[in-house]
Amino acid sequence: MLIIGELATIEAVIKNFKDADPNYHIVGFINCEDTPKTTETIAGIPIYPGGALHRVIVDKAVSEIVVASYNAESISAQIYYDLMGLLERGFPIKEYTQVFEDITHRVPVQFVGKDFYKYFPFSRSNSNKLYLFFHRFFDVVLASIGLLFGMALIPFIFLGNSIANKGSLFYSQERIGKNGKIFRIIKFRTMVKNAETDRAVWAVKNDARITPFGKFLRRSRLDEVPQFLNILKGDMSLIGPRPERPTFVKELALVIPFYETRHIIKPGLTGWAQVKVRYGGTIEASLLKLQYDLYYIKHRSFFLDINILIKTIGTMVYFRGQ
Repeated sequence: MLIIGELATIEAVIKNFKDADPNYHIVGFINCEDTPKTTETIAGIPIYPGGALHRVIVDKAVSEIVVASYNAESISAQIYYDLMGLLERGFPIKEYTQVFEDITHRVPVQFVGKDFYKYFPFSRSNSNKLYLFFHRFFDVVLASIGLLFGMALIPFIFLGNSIANKGSLFYSQERIGKNGKIFRIIKFRTMVKNAETDRAVWAVKNDARITPFGKFLRRSRLDEVPQFLNILKGDMSLIGPRPERPTFVKELALVIPFYETRHIIKPGLTGWAQVKVRYGGTIEASLLKLQYDLYYIKHRSFFLDINILIKTIGTMVYFRGQ
């Protein structure tokens, strides 16, 4: 593979490819801007001038070109016409964000520029009446079954809460739903009373505020059972991006591009991000989860929904929740 892009982002692009799929062999990099190169290599990858494009393809047996330009207008005229000629001859030329999405199943929003609308042809399922009807139908059926299951467990959860939680059994909290609508989520309490006194605080790994019984509830995902009520009310769906708190949404939207795009569908009890990555209370973790959430919104389908449900059941059975 030969990469064409800007010097400012090339190191991150190379790292992402190496982390995502080591089978990609990057043989070189061409700076698409009309600026002289400052070094002979970058991240261990040789840099070639724009005029050497055809020579590099032959000498390095390049089988694919990936254009990783943040702004298409920065591509020099010479490289543009060379790429057009190669494309007309059938040479494989791909756009970086699409290749990245295909191999990682997430959308690299930090590399999407002003022409963002090219990268978000959201799934037709988001407006398909038949899909939405059955999606809601299964939401109601499975939420009803889940509530019956939860009611059978309440005596045992109440006992565990009395011994190792010492406080109210339930708690509710404001979250952001579809189209930015605020609703109150319901959960079994897993933290000590007055866990937040001054301001909202991210939960962290081995959080001291989580009670002994709360750890069990979180790892088994049983703390989420009361949210079946939110699903029946229509505030949530069984599958979708996890609803976040208004304070955190406001903070994250300032630093992560397209963050509020995740609110175009109902939030979910489980989702693509939840089965792919573990919980993390940082901006970097939120960016990673957003990439998976947007992938779900772009590729939403019955097949992907079933995939998420199976992985969620596996998380519960093997106590991998947090």
